[in-house]
Amino acid sequence: MDDSKQLTNNFCCRKEEATQSEQYVPREEQVVGGKVKKPGKRGRKPAKIDLKAKLERSRQSARECRARKKLRYQYLEELVSSRERAICALREELEMYKQWCMAMDQGKIPSEIKALLTGEEQNKSQQNSSRHPKAGKTDANSNSW
Repeated sequence: MDDSKQLTNNFCCRKEEATQSEQYVPREEQVVGGKVKKPGKRGRKPAKIDLKAKLERSRQSARECRARKKLRYQYLEELVSSRERAICALREELEMYKQWCMAMDQGKIPSEIKALLTGEEQNKSQQNSSRHPKAGKTDANSNSW
């Protein structure tokens, strides 16, 4: 290889392209912002952090993580217990309905069902009477402005 070609390959700028303010800088050592950059060392350089401070931050992060995990498990345990209570209540209700069905299969009407039926009939009669007030009387809840 010719010495002039080798010399040109080591520089980042060719003589024809360089302006007066630019300097010929070998590719191995480029000056950017007052610092010398070397090839192969790309990216951010890790900042020199005190090892004790880094370990303390790591410990603090682990403590916070454990606290969040504890809260999450407490929430989930409360959720599970409330769902278990709801399941128990529904099972009791289902058992009551099964007993009512067995009683009705035997020809007996449970007193709870009678109370429900009479309560519904009374509600229906009250709703019908409030929908059709007698002439001359006004509903106490209605306002005539």
